Amino acid sequence: MNAAALLPWAMWFLGASFYCFGFFQRVAPAVMVDAMMAEFSVGAAIAGMLSGLYFYTYAPMQIPIGLLLDRFGPRRMLAVFAALSCAGSALFASADSVTAAYVGRGLVGVGAAVTWVGALKLASLWFAPQRFAMITGLTLAMGMAGAVGAQAPLAAAVQTVGWRGTMWGAAAVAAALTVVLALFVRDGAHGARPEHGPSLAEGLRRVLRTGQTWIIGLYSLTMAAPMLAFAGLWGVPFLMQVHGLSRAEAAFTTSAMLVAWGIGSPLTGWISDHMGRRRPALVVTAAVALALTAAALYLPGLPVLARQGLLCLLGTASSGFVLSFATGRENVPAWASGAALGVVNTASMSSGAIFQPLIGWLLDLGWTGAMDAGSRVYDQAAWSDAFLVLPACQAVALAAALAIRETHCRHPAA
Repeated sequence: MNAAALLPWAMWFLGASFYCFGFFQRVAPAVMVDAMMAEFSVGAAIAGMLSGLYFYTYAPMQIPIGLLLDRFGPRRMLAVFAALSCAGSALFASADSVTAAYVGRGLVGVGAAVTWVGALKLASLWFAPQRFAMITGLTLAMGMAGAVGAQAPLAAAVQTVGWRGTMWGAAAVAAALTVVLALFVRDGAHGARPEHGPSLAEGLRRVLRTGQTWIIGLYSLTMAAPMLAFAGLWGVPFLMQVHGLSRAEAAFTTSAMLVAWGIGSPLTGWISDHMGRRRPALVVTAAVALALTAAALYLPGLPVLARQGLLCLLGTASSGFVLSFATGRENVPAWASGAALGVVNTASMSSGAIFQPLIGWLLDLGWTGAMDAGSRVYDQAAWSDAFLVLPACQAVALAAALAIRETHCRHPAA
């Protein structure tokens, strides 16, 4: 393969690397949540809010980010937001109060806001449209690599240098990314940016007037809930408190879920691209994910190893989530695709913002007063009640998938 053929992959890899780091930051609280609860003397609701602040700042920025990427190109946007991520990580690491931690965590979310849509924008500039779903899946796989790093490896690092030390390390990585992105990313061949449609505002209006956008956004939001809420935060304490796993074993399980998500996503994207259809994969993955969520969380008498296996399969089934971006793009003209990506990603990231703190609040409602080393301990009944929202989400995702029209992997003419 010559240098010209490698260049698109190099550009995508740079953008996807920042997404990898952003996903690391997204799920890092999962292995630090008990330490933060003890240090700041807070319960699960506050801890869930602290983790969820990433999504509260990330999600509302997705539509503006999509429009700004169309206007200014990925290079400048990625570099500027990597610098913001560096600042947020440093503030979070040095926080001496919950309020300061809130601000730092929120700024981390701001910095990461460009990562997913920015990487997909680079993919759309450097690759043929027929490869978009597969590249989307590969991008998510890069994110899963970051998520895996934020599980068992981060748990080991936290035990060695503490959660603050690990966050200072994250700030250093963000600083390096800032320099690399600014120096090496190019906005398409020869630095050219794509031609715009009638206007950025008209693109957003077109997306929001398209009824399918709202259904696809609902699918994206609910399909992502088990991965962002369970694997991303509450899975580790649940497996430790209810099923007796060690921190390392619990983190390995959630890491395996994320690895399965990362492996399944490009495969699902490739299958959909190869078939030239989106709807079958959307429906099948939602149905399978619903069955697996219910079985993994509520099937009684299940051996721990079998439960871990079901959770890994759930990660694979959740890969249908990536098709929401291709499908959302294909329901509007090509000139409005940036806005479509921003709108769909707003919905998907709202999942973490809603369900991480909601589950924490429901856990606190069922708390019996038990404590261990300064952290609250929740019994099986509290966990079972709080997690009812997850199969409910998958049922909604299945209903939404059934209502999504087939695009045959093509944009409409106008």
